Amino acid sequence: MNQRHEIDSSLKGESLARKGLMKKHSHVPQIRLVPDLNVVKIGGHGVIDYGREVVLPLMRELGELSLKEKMLVVTGGGVRVRHILDIGIDLGMPTGVLAELAGKISEQNAEIVTLLLSEWKGSRVKTGDLLDLPTMLHLGLLPVTHGTPPYGLYEHPPGVGLIPPHRTDTGALLMAEVLGARSCILVKNVDGLYTEDPRVNPKAELIEDIGVDELIALDMEDMVLERKMLYILRDATNISEIRIVNGHSRGNIEKAMNGERVGTVIRK
Repeated sequence: MNQRHEIDSSLKGESLARKGLMKKHSHVPQIRLVPDLNVVKIGGHGVIDYGREVVLPLMRELGELSLKEKMLVVTGGGVRVRHILDIGIDLGMPTGVLAELAGKISEQNAEIVTLLLSEWKGSRVKTGDLLDLPTMLHLGLLPVTHGTPPYGLYEHPPGVGLIPPHRTDTGALLMAEVLGARSCILVKNVDGLYTEDPRVNPKAELIEDIGVDELIALDMEDMVLERKMLYILRDATNISEIRIVNGHSRGNIEKAMNGERVGTVIRK
């Protein structure tokens, strides 16, 4: 009688969905591919869209930092993403199509930022080539990539509405996690996470330090970062916190890298 052949494995005959199996492997340490890496996500809406007066000084700051710190610069999309989403939503495009369109915009910003960082060996990294990062860093290059996760047409349903839930903030955190990075820093146009949008309510208070479960429980109407990040941080293995700093003020990124008190820290 023919019998089904099984390759000898500790997972032999498993469904990969059994809770006990998942817990059995939860203690296995992951390799941290680049443990001294700082993932720095540059907001499109908060930084790049402001043009040369904000972007050029920030590029010099990042370039000079890269001479003493290992960095991966990640770009957001900004106002052009909002424009294409507006058109796509109006035409009834599915969320997966909207994710594809948004990714093309953040890629454009990655091309721009790579060129602006060429003086400091800025080098473009395509999404599929992320594992080339250790080699690039050994060569003294400053890698730049865009933040839209490559879910594309396979983007998860958002629950409410049509806007893709995994965008460039989330992509930066996912990259930091898989690379085993030292830090994940979001560079915005505000001093951190506030109780409300400070541009709408000047009396809004800055939240300097908060746990991710506490922040989820607050169920805020608006936030300066993507909500999906909170759930990924909660489940992360290598990344234990996210930092949010104002990229319009010089020196904040280095302070965040050094663990100094600046902006907002969201802890696992």
